[in-house]
Amino acid sequence: MNPSSDILPDVTGKSSLPARRNTFSKSERICSKRVIDQLFAGGNLSMAVFPLRAVYKEVSDSDEPNPVSVLISVSKRRFRHAVDRNRMKRQIREAYRTNKHTLSDTIAARGTHLYIAFICISDELCATQKVTNSVRKILTRIGERIQTEE
Repeated sequence: MNPSSDILPDVTGKSSLPARRNTFSKSERICSKRVIDQLFAGGNLSMAVFPLRAVYKEVSDSDEPNPVSVLISVSKRRFRHAVDRNRMKRQIREAYRTNKHTLSDTIAARGTHLYIAFICISDELCATQKVTNSVRKILTRIGERIQTEE
């Protein structure tokens, strides 16, 4: 089987629809300083659902292969120990990876590209379920806002 295909084998024999691949590849991450500067330059939309704040910008002319690119930031001021920062980043990445389809389908249908920065605003570690619910709410709200802009 081709590892880059979007259809996974049917193990149970019950499903007729192709399964989604919940991956978070390098091409889905924001690495460019130019894009980061554009995202935080001001005038961009943001929202907060504790323990996260999201800043996002929709771009019509982008040559990115994926409809959504993500940046994850956890401040050293809030989490002194690298272990704690890495754990929070891991929780956010996992929550985005499993829930990204709620937003990426909407953006792909519009033919635009979306940059999102997830910023941790909590001072202490949170349960994984709380982070997952926060990411899910943020992605849903961004999708609703973008659909109402049409």
